[in-house]
Amino acid sequence: MGQPTPAVEPIAVALPAMQALASRLWSPETRHHPGQLAWSYAYGLPEVLHHGPAAVFHRDDAVVAWAWAESDDWMEICVDPAALDGGDAAIEWFLDRAGEVAVRTMVLDTEEHVIALLDRAGFLVEDGPWFTHHLLDLAELGLLEVEGYTFRHVEHGEAAARAACHRDAWSATSVVTTGAYERLMSTPPYRTDLDWVALDAAGRMVASACVWLDTATGVALVEPVGCLPEHRGRGLAGAVSAAALRAARDVGATTGLVCPRGDDGYPVPMRLYQRLGFQPGPRTITLVRPTARA
Repeated sequence: MGQPTPAVEPIAVALPAMQALASRLWSPETRHHPGQLAWSYAYGLPEVLHHGPAAVFHRDDAVVAWAWAESDDWMEICVDPAALDGGDAAIEWFLDRAGEVAVRTMVLDTEEHVIALLDRAGFLVEDGPWFTHHLLDLAELGLLEVEGYTFRHVEHGEAAARAACHRDAWSATSVVTTGAYERLMSTPPYRTDLDWVALDAAGRMVASACVWLDTATGVALVEPVGCLPEHRGRGLAGAVSAAALRAARDVGATTGLVCPRGDDGYPVPMRLYQRLGFQPGPRTITLVRPTARA
């Protein structure tokens, strides 16, 4: 077999190949899911997110590794364990592009082959917030109801109201505009029938959960979930998540996946998902290449 060959492309062009590799490699011990990549790509408009390109490495027409400059100092990395030379090349591409800027990335603690590649490239483990992947057998998922609210999926043409629901739940950080949500809705594997909202008595969207189904693996990722502050404490976030996951189960999903914070800085979402039956699995590790290579 020859050396992996790179194609450096804008993220809009590279995304399907990146999602395909993430799906092919997915297991409970891998970090990337096609829906997580779609959300990271499309939760804001391009002029707000300032995403860089991706380098996608092929061998014999198969994608074996990629690195994405989600920003100039943040690298997303995915590597087939059978193509470590592709992983080395992907990391080298990113670091050459970054120059002297400190570079960070995130992996699961079970992705030992990626950790070894990063260690060889001079990355060090960094303290900070971390996330725990949680899994749920969807056969065990029940129905949750909250009195005074109705639940339904989003329709095409509701991008403005759906974006407003997200912004009102995440007002401190959200860049989700109507235009951004329209972009999100056109990004596979988004499906309106798996994007659920809770409505109050006046018909306003007050809580939401978007589920991304990878039909190749049957894994349904919940990302993101939100609830307006004045409606919190009533179980809406859990109920709307359960509704979206039940809809995913009805179209073939077998496993639910969610990735809440695992450290003590933001514990409420993890407790919510564990009450739904999600079981904790691997946790993330952040690594940094603090200085330019000699």
